[in-house]
Amino acid sequence: MPIETIYGNLQGLKSSQLKQLQKLYHQRLPGDCLTTQEFAQRVASISTEVGQPVCVYINRRGQIIRVSIGTPHQTQIPPLELPRYGASRLSGIRCITTNLKPEAPSQAALTAMVIQRLDAMVMLTLTGEGFKRRGGGATGYIKQTYLAHLLPTQTQQNTDTDTQNIQELNFWSVSPPLSLDMLAKQDFIDFIEDLEAEFEREFVAQEVDSDRDTVLLVGLKVDRMTNQQFEDGLAELVRLVDTAGGVVVSTIRQNRSRPHPQTVVGEGKVQEIALNAQTVGANLVVFDRDLSPAQVRNLETKIGVRVVDRTEVILDIFAQRAQSRAGKLQVELAQLEYTIPRLTGRGQAMSRLGGGIGTRGPGETKLETERRAIQQRVSRLQKEVNQLQAHRSRLRQRRQHQEVPTVAIVGYTNAGKSTLLNTLTNSEVYAEDQLFATLDPTTRRLVIPDAVTGEPSTIVLTDTVGFIHELPPALIDAFRATLEEVTDADALLHLVDLSHPAWQSQIHSVMTILREMPETPGPALIAFNKIDQANGETLKLAHEEYPMAVFISASKALGLETLRQRLAQLIDYVTTS
Repeated sequence: MPIETIYGNLQGLKSSQLKQLQKLYHQRLPGDCLTTQEFAQRVASISTEVGQPVCVYINRRGQIIRVSIGTPHQTQIPPLELPRYGASRLSGIRCITTNLKPEAPSQAALTAMVIQRLDAMVMLTLTGEGFKRRGGGATGYIKQTYLAHLLPTQTQQNTDTDTQNIQELNFWSVSPPLSLDMLAKQDFIDFIEDLEAEFEREFVAQEVDSDRDTVLLVGLKVDRMTNQQFEDGLAELVRLVDTAGGVVVSTIRQNRSRPHPQTVVGEGKVQEIALNAQTVGANLVVFDRDLSPAQVRNLETKIGVRVVDRTEVILDIFAQRAQSRAGKLQVELAQLEYTIPRLTGRGQAMSRLGGGIGTRGPGETKLETERRAIQQRVSRLQKEVNQLQAHRSRLRQRRQHQEVPTVAIVGYTNAGKSTLLNTLTNSEVYAEDQLFATLDPTTRRLVIPDAVTGEPSTIVLTDTVGFIHELPPALIDAFRATLEEVTDADALLHLVDLSHPAWQSQIHSVMTILREMPETPGPALIAFNKIDQANGETLKLAHEEYPMAVFISASKALGLETLRQRLAQLIDYVTTS
């Protein structure tokens, strides 16, 4: 692309006007000046002649790097083309723009300054008058100027910006009207050094653990969702991000009848996301729903920050939590199956390999090579998962041959399944107050009283992977060997965290996943856990809605004897029916 490219709406411009704009690239400003009077007058002259705003972008060496026709909002540099900078620094680019009316910078112009993280914005307001210079052409008359810059306190107080007015957040500072002479005498070096020193102090004061991603959450509420469902989903996503090792620094919400096909949220909200990602120093944007590959590409192009969806966060957690070879195998398979449709770009006509007419070409493109390698790896992993599935099937058949009843503990993630297994069987399975703390199924023997004779009887208790609302399909498929522990069990123990505010929707989510399994699981006993943390009203409601349930506290060992008796009754029902 030529260095003298003029950006923006060029329709109606004469060739002589384009040449004047291109000549601006040949200018170089002194390093210690925001602008010179001569350069400002020249930009104003061109703007007056073409009858449109002109924006000139300049780096700190005084080089003109971009000349555009239009307002700062219309001509802003795409985020991916901006220099890389940290949260404590500015982009190293300033903008000199004209306004055909004697008005201060608009909110749209100032928002564009924030999104691009510009060093400063100089606005030259014109009177619309001028005088003819020798040889023709108009010379614009600059009435007054404004100097705008970012404020280091913008990373500040508010993290929920969906109902906030951007002007109220004090992202920027705008000077009172200045004369051109006063502006030209401004020492740019001192100005930028002082400003970035303030940013550095603010950044150090608010710096989080450098090993953790700083995350901006985006939630979209569509018509079919209730406010409670929406807020519960966002709260769960915050926990998912925290479990994955990130820290949420801001949350943006939007209400729409349905997702936008290209960007999920509306164009104005995308601008707000880009603005907030820059101002809070977020290096990752997480959406509360699955995104298509095209949506991810569109959002990353507009925002300039890596964008992931809820499924990718869950996959990342699984990758961290998998300990056994089987778990790592299944996680890798799920990740690869998620990655394949998200490979971007195409090679030269997606060339084909072979020998003969119609099959010759320049060879494999990089995309083809990568896609083929991933598909080969997926095929190998699927074979290994099938072998794992067969191995576990043989183990289950052996237990069935020995006529040992099996009970699978199922439930929403973090319901306390591993804690209950440890308490009942005196085991030391890893248990933590985190989402998906354990992935690999763990089997232990449990002695319970026989429902008829009261004599000690042995059953096999299996702790399974936790479920979650809208469990990603890639995970259901990859973990089919693990989930068969559920479908092949004689009965289920459905554990529910009664202290969770969304316990009812969690029951519904687990039941939905169980109904969608290829084989219908056995009968289930519902056990409400963490009753020591639930209030009386919640306990009463649960008793009314589920009168046959058991109420326990795994961590406090409350109600476990009743649970053993009810398990014995459940096994007796299964074996005699």
